[in-house]
Amino acid sequence: MSSIIKKIAFLVVVMIGLQSCVVKSSKPENCEVKEITVSKIYEGGVKDIVFAAPNGDFYYINRGLERGYTLEGMRSKVLNKKVTLHLPQMFYGKSKHIKQLATDDELIFTEFSSEGIPSEN
Repeated sequence: MSSIIKKIAFLVVVMIGLQSCVVKSSKPENCEVKEITVSKIYEGGVKDIVFAAPNGDFYYINRGLERGYTLEGMRSKVLNKKVTLHLPQMFYGKSKHIKQLATDDELIFTEFSSEGIPSEN
């Protein structure tokens, strides 16, 4: 195989790999629904709000602090409570990116609604 064909094949593989890591606009029916008890909430990544489970698993709202949420507000709503998460499926497995977070009686965050994010955090 020529050098140029190898380079093109390599670039195609890299582009497909990078594209597969992007969380796309998924629908609720294409997500894994998982229940966790939130044991810790902290900032991570770039303004992400991270929710940790007692077993060490963690999940995050991408740029949650830029969306008007606060760590204190989230702690008052969900710390030490059971929540339901919608996590998008990726080709390699589930993502830790939260598409929706709710308690038994309240929708806390969603990326599914065109109406946006609940105003109170």
